[in-house]
Amino acid sequence: MSAASATRTPAARGFAVPVALTGTGALVRFNLRRDRVRLPAWILALLVGTLSTADKFRSLYSGPEARASVVTTMDSPAGLAMTGPRHYLDDYTYGSMLGHQLLGFVAVLVGLMSVLVITRHTRDEEETHRAELVRSTVVGRHAHLAAALWVAVIADLALAVLLAAGLGAMDLAPGGAGSALLYGLAHAAVGLVFAGVAAITTQITAHTRGASGMALAVIGLAYILRAVGDAGDGEALSWLSPIGWAQRTYPYAGDRWWPLLLCAAIAALCAGTGFALSTRRDVGAGLRAGRPGSPTASAALLRPLGFALRLHLPVLAGFGAGLFVMGAMYGSILGEADDMLRNIDQVQDALRRIGGTSTVESFASMIMVILAVVASVYVVMAALRPLAEESAGRAEPLLATGLSRARWAGSHLAVALGGGTALLLAGGLGIGVLGAASAGDPGLVLSLTGAALAYAPALWVTAGAAAVLFGWLPRAARAAWAVPVYAFVTGHLGQLLRFPGWTHDLSPFGHVPQLPAASMDWTPLAALTLIAAALLLCGLEGFRRRDLRMT
Repeated sequence: MSAASATRTPAARGFAVPVALTGTGALVRFNLRRDRVRLPAWILALLVGTLSTADKFRSLYSGPEARASVVTTMDSPAGLAMTGPRHYLDDYTYGSMLGHQLLGFVAVLVGLMSVLVITRHTRDEEETHRAELVRSTVVGRHAHLAAALWVAVIADLALAVLLAAGLGAMDLAPGGAGSALLYGLAHAAVGLVFAGVAAITTQITAHTRGASGMALAVIGLAYILRAVGDAGDGEALSWLSPIGWAQRTYPYAGDRWWPLLLCAAIAALCAGTGFALSTRRDVGAGLRAGRPGSPTASAALLRPLGFALRLHLPVLAGFGAGLFVMGAMYGSILGEADDMLRNIDQVQDALRRIGGTSTVESFASMIMVILAVVASVYVVMAALRPLAEESAGRAEPLLATGLSRARWAGSHLAVALGGGTALLLAGGLGIGVLGAASAGDPGLVLSLTGAALAYAPALWVTAGAAAVLFGWLPRAARAAWAVPVYAFVTGHLGQLLRFPGWTHDLSPFGHVPQLPAASMDWTPLAALTLIAAALLLCGLEGFRRRDLRMT
């Protein structure tokens, strides 16, 4: 039986499957099985984060005076840029507060989840040559992309249903189940739009990182357009952003449903464009041809460190720009921190435990943990890059030359250490420059930049933990992500929820002096530096002793 005739056999069971989509159902089931841990972890994290935040809002802003003070603070260009449209402030119930302050932020994470689903099951399959093997069987040309889109749809809708059920059980505002359902569907709509965007970017470039990077750049642009539009007098720019469309559904603040149709239309258009573009390229190739390189490599590329830096530079630059913007957004409201947090008892208790001579110093110290945790995400990615190079078979040809394992892996770890420190500098400058302008204190530029750099030894310990797992337990290397996750939970949420002190001490970030509120103490920083050096050496020794892994 030919492949063409085999694809038409479903017609005998009462329906016809287009030849190009043959095998989609089997690939959907296979992809869901592959992601049986990854997707539930994503969905559970987003769900628990949303529900816990909604519950925290009720405890933090229990009285109308507290909510009124937040409205006063948020009704400014900086406050609206960090949150959402001014419309939510008209009746600031707990539901309106959730839609105003959290919907846009979680929508970015949902978009990230959708992008990674698409690139993982399309471009990554082609880059590793697995797609070519699968397509040699009775599988249609569009089956891989269609299956990936269906997995993204299932994940986004599952999150929407769980959010609707969870928030519907909470008495956040009048509107009940309808507003909760709209809130959940707004997240799913944004996720589908960015899944469609990823369906296009996977056709443009032949590399998974490039496709993911372009799609993430679109997410970043969408967030910036939303922020600038909400901060300005008009809302024209916000209507150019899918995140802005989702926020303008106004769950718990009027319940406007029609922006969901706009999201669905754009998602369908992007997905259709992705299918059309896929017919204009070969399997494993991209629409954008690779640029011819220089006939001779630069002196830096002839050295392991220079070559590693070249590999890491695009991601490092993206993180640097993001951290600077993130720091600048927090810095822009630093001068209003006293008025914004005055009536929030739980936050005031956390700030008193931090110390400091003013609310500005205490609040800045609390924000530094968030900036450091974001920087640690890059550090883990960079420290685990050698494992990806090894698994893809690109390390073996290099190590077959005179290049030692220690120099090769050490060059990637050096970029992780230096890059993480540079990210702290970028975030510190962002919050320092804008914070100085907001608070009217030029001295904050140096003090806040130094406060951010104080977390560098903690980042080095994070890189050391990833190096140990890479060297000795490569199959468990992804466990290194537990370090930044635990640091965020205990370092930021733990301060608000009063976690026991010993939980804070288990994280390397818990031993960093909370500058500028606290005084400088070099002893824990020196200890963290020594621990990081020991972990890095241990990881390199483990890599020297074990066999290479290739998939």
